[in-house]
Amino acid sequence: MKRINLVAFIGWVGAVMMSLTLTACNLKPAEGKTHMTLFIGVDTSGSFRTSGYYDDALSFLAHYIYGHLNELDGLEKPREVFVGSIGGRGMNEPKAFHPIHDFQGKDIAQIEADLRGWFPATDTLTDFNAFIQQVARISKERNLILAPITVVIVSDGIPDIGTPTAKTDPRDLYKTIDLTPIEYLSKNLTLRLAYASPKVGDHWRKYIPRQRVRLWTVEAEVMKGWSAQVQADADPAGQLRLWQWVKDNVDFRVRARTI
Repeated sequence: MKRINLVAFIGWVGAVMMSLTLTACNLKPAEGKTHMTLFIGVDTSGSFRTSGYYDDALSFLAHYIYGHLNELDGLEKPREVFVGSIGGRGMNEPKAFHPIHDFQGKDIAQIEADLRGWFPATDTLTDFNAFIQQVARISKERNLILAPITVVIVSDGIPDIGTPTAKTDPRDLYKTIDLTPIEYLSKNLTLRLAYASPKVGDHWRKYIPRQRVRLWTVEAEVMKGWSAQVQADADPAGQLRLWQWVKDNVDFRVRARTI
């Protein structure tokens, strides 16, 4: 029998192991990439319509959803999308959530038309808790809790369910918003509130109890600026100013809160 050169054999094994390691590393990003789940809540209360921002918000959402679904200018493509209303005729009234399939293959105008048909601002109450509870339920039932979760709410941010002292102390009003159901859904859960006034946004940051939920608010006056970024002579893929505006103002990466 021929003697095996031990040094050469060890070198060969090492080369094979290195090759396997490099192959695994090259495959990892493609196979291990986790896409976020995107939940969107539309305030369908009459008070949001009278605020003057309801129509602008639906137009913005049509662009926002389209941009993300098509990964325009680096916007993150979500694994799932669910869009539901925030409002009702009474407290704790559950509403249907439209899934990603209702938006795929549609252009911006078609998405906006659907949003206006599905979410007319005719409800009498703004109930954030019912919406938040449904976000938690869907996330658990569909096993979406391991990936990042983004919750975008377009609303004036004022809850209609208060306490007797809420008129004199805003803390009592905003403390009724319960984020507990989504606190531990994901290691990375960001709640984005758009179209609230600076004062209401400040109340959300100060008075709503939260531990792990990352909160980002974009004031209504800032949100009005999105349409100025739209270039009339460019198709959606060429709206680079708009998508950059979205990344800088709405999709801003929020740091984890220090507990």
